[in-house]
Amino acid sequence: MSGVASTLAKKRAQAAGFGTNANATKYLNQDFEALRSQCLSRGSLFSDPSFPAAPESLGFKELGPSSSKTRGLAWKRPGELCSKPQFIVGGATRTDICQGALGDCWLLAAIASLTLNEEVLARVVPAGQGFGDNYAGIFHFQFWQFGEWVDVVIDDRLPVKDGELVFVHSAEGNEFWSALLEKAYAKVNGCYEALSGGSTSEGFEDFTGGIAESYELSKPPSNMFQIIQKALEAGALLGCSIDITSAADSEAVTRQKLVKGHAYSLTGATEVNYRGRKEKLVRMRNPWGQVEWTGAWSDRYERPNASAEDGEFWMSFSDFLSHYSRIEICTLTPDAITSDSIKYWAVSNHDGTWRRGSTAGGCRNNPYTFWMNPQYVIKLNEEDDDPGDNEVGCSFVVGLIQKNRRRLRKDGEDMHTIGFAIYEFHGQRNVHLDKNFFLTHAQKARSETFINLREVCTRFKLPPGEYLVVPSTFEANKDGDFCLRVFSEKQTETLNSQDRKEIVSDDAVDSGFRGMFVKLAGDMEISATELTTILNKIIAKRTDIKTDGFSLDTCRIMVNLMDDSGNGKLGLGEFATLWKKIQRYLGIYKKNDMDNSGTISTPEMRMALKEAGFTLNNTIFQLLVARYAETDMTLDFDNYVACLMRLEMMFRKSFGCLLDPHQSGFIELDFQQVCHAITLYENKIINNLHF
Repeated sequence: MSGVASTLAKKRAQAAGFGTNANATKYLNQDFEALRSQCLSRGSLFSDPSFPAAPESLGFKELGPSSSKTRGLAWKRPGELCSKPQFIVGGATRTDICQGALGDCWLLAAIASLTLNEEVLARVVPAGQGFGDNYAGIFHFQFWQFGEWVDVVIDDRLPVKDGELVFVHSAEGNEFWSALLEKAYAKVNGCYEALSGGSTSEGFEDFTGGIAESYELSKPPSNMFQIIQKALEAGALLGCSIDITSAADSEAVTRQKLVKGHAYSLTGATEVNYRGRKEKLVRMRNPWGQVEWTGAWSDRYERPNASAEDGEFWMSFSDFLSHYSRIEICTLTPDAITSDSIKYWAVSNHDGTWRRGSTAGGCRNNPYTFWMNPQYVIKLNEEDDDPGDNEVGCSFVVGLIQKNRRRLRKDGEDMHTIGFAIYEFHGQRNVHLDKNFFLTHAQKARSETFINLREVCTRFKLPPGEYLVVPSTFEANKDGDFCLRVFSEKQTETLNSQDRKEIVSDDAVDSGFRGMFVKLAGDMEISATELTTILNKIIAKRTDIKTDGFSLDTCRIMVNLMDDSGNGKLGLGEFATLWKKIQRYLGIYKKNDMDNSGTISTPEMRMALKEAGFTLNNTIFQLLVARYAETDMTLDFDNYVACLMRLEMMFRKSFGCLLDPHQSGFIELDFQQVCHAITLYENKIINNLHF
């Protein structure tokens, strides 16, 4: 299925309720219940063909087929490792998660925090699984992936070396839920090695669908402790880490047994009376399950009920601020919260793409192309109920996620450097603003930084009104897919400013060309073949534009577009209309050829299409660039005209009667209608259109 057809199918599925946690999309179309039933009826254990017990599921470099780390490794089922394997023993707890040979402590810290909230955990780890009567070697887990929940099926063959699990494992030797969860997450991301290195917020979001904020503890807000307490009370997930200053610092242990460059979970925050004063304390968890803080309030300190070294410990809030570098807080979505006492935020979600030459305009350092990026309008209607900081305004969090970049690691790809800018906006929401707007308007706010992480997330407070969000990569012409989310204390309205309307105009017939027409058309009609000869003779005389000449196919489109009589030829009025269009398109072409090269670039193309009467959304424009632009992202005149003619042919012939019943000369199409037209073409229902 093509990109456009896939997008339309996804929108329809979401409208029908698919992709929610309660009705998750089946990843790779694998149905857990059906597959388990098949295995039980056959008396066989499930072997997953889409994520096999093979080297490619392990990795591509450090865990690649020739790596020393994978030498001697085998895949075994839990029943081959112990006599009585269990899925979960005594409930899922933080001590079930011990790190193995994979550098995914960021993920394990997120899993550890997940166990503190049974309702959230149940959304990731569905019930009804185990090693009892219905055991068939198959398990499934659910993850949030860029706007939708997916149900991921795996078999229970796990990587083993010297009789021990290689990666995550439970302190209980016969408990396997955490190892199987890690395997399912590795499958979604392509392989185990793709999980190496990351941010705890990434795991937080994929386990909850929430949005994660990051605070630098070297300059924390004055109410940081209250923020932490409120977040824990609201069921949020919290992770912390200590920065490293060199590669040698990675996972180095400090004198007081804290690990640098390592992800911790923050699992509690309280105030106690101590020697006549209030002492703020936080509870931390090291996913290694060992190596604990030895300073004040630690397990080794002389105090009642000191616990064994299990990776969890208390420390004072002041020590926490001085030793840790940052904290990440994941706010949950409304569907993940069942308590009436928790005041959740409203959420909106939008998928988008950056494509070279069409919608990948780069950051504001690229004033010539920045405007080509996707644009979204946010309408803030109500101020916060309780400002807290005495600052009146509307609080909201914008998160920009780049999709599926971990899966691309094995192909040598990595994260793009991404960010976004916000502009105060007044005017039509359904118009894609051009470069003139951005050259004359300063940004109102922006992401804290452009950075090569999966997500850039920033909290804002702005006065009520309408704002334009422009997400982008730092450099122009970087292909990628993204998800833009807005979490707000009050309900907001978020729209894709270019996916609302498609406009096509039809110029009035001018009969002033009768004399020229009589000379060109001996029988008072012009065929597609004759039109090809006529146009190419005329265009060959031009030295100010570049062209390879009009093709017969393009001229047939022109004839079909203008032929009202249905005889496959152009009469006087029909040819006059066509001639006027070509003359007008030539003027627009010349006007937008800013460097007088004889061709137009793709940014110039979008301006030219807009001036010609086509306000196109990003998806349609991406298709046009892919079809008509050269490898250097330019178009010559004949390709430019062919593009315009095919656009008008599609809109007028396919939708004119349906959507312009009064023949006003204008039609309006929403995103789904345009996608439907292109889907029809892709299925060979609409003929003579070549995208």
